[in-house]
Amino acid sequence: MATDAEIWALLYQAFASCPRPAHFTNYQHCCECFEHDQLLRSRDLETLAIADVGSPAWDPICFITPQGFAYYFPALARLALSAPDADWGWYGEQLFFHLVVDGSENRRWQFCTPQQRQAIAGLIEYLIETRTDLIEVNGCTEMAFDALEIWSAESP
Repeated sequence: MATDAEIWALLYQAFASCPRPAHFTNYQHCCECFEHDQLLRSRDLETLAIADVGSPAWDPICFITPQGFAYYFPALARLALSAPDADWGWYGEQLFFHLVVDGSENRRWQFCTPQQRQAIAGLIEYLIETRTDLIEVNGCTEMAFDALEIWSAESP
């Protein structure tokens, strides 16, 4: 079985060609979108932390563009592969939410290349296999399998 580092390396490679967008949200829409954009613009793949994205009530990833999501996906995967944070908990549950949003109309799925979708599906499978207890204790088993179904599909 692969290791966390090997899974992350595959994801990093799959998303390496994704350019950093000038803006990550529709920053002119409202104050909240502007604030989330400012936060995401101040971070990169190494500095994005769970404190930045760990609150379901104030999560910039809910507002991120598909381009921004693809750019930041390796960082989000890094957070999901990390041990639960004492203040924020396990990021995997929130990542599953972001992967199932809009179901069959998932703009993030539509934006990603087949190689990127395959890498994400591999991450989900890996999390299901290696983080079973965390998935169960966080009550996100159904969401994890829904995410796997979406990202493993030929079409959303």
